[in-house]
Amino acid sequence: MSLVTRARPLIGASSLALAAFTFIPTAAQADGPGSGSPYVVSVGDSYISGEAGRWAGSSNSSAARADRLGGTAYFDNAANNAEQIDRCHRSKSAEIYLGGGVQGLNLACSGATTSTVNGTNFKPGLDFFDDGAGKLGQAKMLQQFAATHNVTMVTVSIGGNDFNFAEIVQTCVSDFLGSPSWFKNYCNDDSNVTANFTSSNVAAVKTKIANAYANIRTAMRNAGYADSSWTLLVQNYPSPLPNGSGFRYSQSGYTRQSTGGCGFWDADANWANATALPTINSTVTGAISQAGITNAKTLNLAATFNGRRLCESSVGLYEEVGLADWSAPTAVDRTEWINQIRTVTTGGSSPYYIQESLHPNYWGQLATRSCVRQAYNAGATRSGTCTRTGTGLTSLGEPKMTLQ
Repeated sequence: MSLVTRARPLIGASSLALAAFTFIPTAAQADGPGSGSPYVVSVGDSYISGEAGRWAGSSNSSAARADRLGGTAYFDNAANNAEQIDRCHRSKSAEIYLGGGVQGLNLACSGATTSTVNGTNFKPGLDFFDDGAGKLGQAKMLQQFAATHNVTMVTVSIGGNDFNFAEIVQTCVSDFLGSPSWFKNYCNDDSNVTANFTSSNVAAVKTKIANAYANIRTAMRNAGYADSSWTLLVQNYPSPLPNGSGFRYSQSGYTRQSTGGCGFWDADANWANATALPTINSTVTGAISQAGITNAKTLNLAATFNGRRLCESSVGLYEEVGLADWSAPTAVDRTEWINQIRTVTTGGSSPYYIQESLHPNYWGQLATRSCVRQAYNAGATRSGTCTRTGTGLTSLGEPKMTLQ
């Protein structure tokens, strides 16, 4: 909303002298802090960029059954023919596009950590990296954008990759495929996994995340914002897999991975939900106070997908639940909201990316969007825990979610 107000006519003799000035239009103020259409901005990693947002459910018989957005799902340049940063996978179904007069900007990048990685695959972190040739860190991008737009909320998801999320998943699936059910090799006690959850490493990651939050605050201050004029919404990570008792495939044989794409032993799935996820999430939220952020709210997504998780017994592949494709009216309730874990066999003409594995798909992205919109609360941002509270879709085409 513009800060320029309309002048009221002056009363008395002075009104005649100043009449000319009274009717001269005031020059419009450029968009910027506190002026112009409100924007919400997302920064962080794949769990907020929209990774896997192309797919609505899963099918092993035909990718087309689940292909909701098609090959342009991740194109985010002006011409809609490529990504601005290769493999950031900022999907069109990403949570930050709230609508209702609120504009959204997605600066997040799949694979991002707290710090920029400028290698073969450029991954902007939450810092002020600037190579002078157009590659910028997300804090730098935010600062530049916020200086000329009215940013009222910044939503962040970061830390999972600093805990080496992808490597942990790879180890768990490899251990599942590489050992028989009568002599299980668990990932939860492998040294390359446990090293991520030592007290010293948790403290180190917490500091990295705190520094990332502080960088977001610095970016906004540099762009001209008082801390009280915007809100940092910190979201944690959802559980993507059920506990062992909730899988619809037995852990005997290899069906759990070959059919379901969820190759975890029961014990490892239980550990992921009881130990790994709570540790990561408490680190994410604990970093807020360490950074001294006073204008933050939290969005708890830990249980948001419960009942719709990968390989959960309450849902299935399209061919398992007897639905033709994603357009079926009940597809949102009977198919998974988390993408299958794919291996190196994915390639060639396959439309899938390995990096889409174990991420919220189209249904999951829209469910989280509803959660974020409710947290935004028409600009009076609030904290809460978001859960699934109904079947079918809302008038906005989103799953029915409630923030409490």
